[in-house]
Amino acid sequence: MLDALKRWIAGEVPGPEWRPVSEWARQRGARFKRARENEGFVIDGLLAGRAWRLEWGPPQRAYIEGQELRMRMELGLPQDLQMLLLSRPLMETLERWTFEHYTDSMQTRIDVSTPEEMRWLAMFPKVTLAAPKELKSRFAAVAASPPTAAAWIDGPLSERLAEVARGPLAAEPPLVLMTLRGRLYLRLELAEPEVATIEALVNLFETAAARAAQLKADGTAGADAWPNSTETAWQSQLQPEDPKG
Repeated sequence: MLDALKRWIAGEVPGPEWRPVSEWARQRGARFKRARENEGFVIDGLLAGRAWRLEWGPPQRAYIEGQELRMRMELGLPQDLQMLLLSRPLMETLERWTFEHYTDSMQTRIDVSTPEEMRWLAMFPKVTLAAPKELKSRFAAVAASPPTAAAWIDGPLSERLAEVARGPLAAEPPLVLMTLRGRLYLRLELAEPEVATIEALVNLFETAAARAAQLKADGTAGADAWPNSTETAWQSQLQPEDPKG
């Protein structure tokens, strides 16, 4: 109420409050702020003791329609630890787009303007997962080091994936979970930011971060020396002062 009164006095145009989400963030000790022109919001805080950011707003990828949920966390992972987990329908779409793009344009090389999600599908081998058949039919992965990625996904992360596959991801929306330049990223098509959905996805993200950090601690991350991808996977458009990458 006080915040709304302050905005009214300042002459600001009222917008969505997303009060349940802001309250959820406050309870976790995180900072919630609305984006410019009320197009979305940003949450900053700590997750498992590490700096973490969540954004919800207009999409930054062509394969996402409507609104997009994004998360990122700095983990200090090896630079060559390049792993990509994505929903299988999205993988099939991106593979088709990549084929059509380079066939129509007569290009023979994938340039750096293409998002990593598309480049990596062409560059890296697929990961063989030990997950149940039902889960493997819903998700796929590629990586510079397939054995490392399999160790990342199999176990606790697969269990979390099974949970969200029965809940927020039941309709198989576009999902990307990847490690790049020492960070962990998540992208998801999400029309409405309901607290229960956000909570489930944050739990998924936290599990993925913990597993990646464990790989680093075990000394098994980044075992293969594959070419690094240089295109940034994170270009936040919600706040002009937000850092890129």
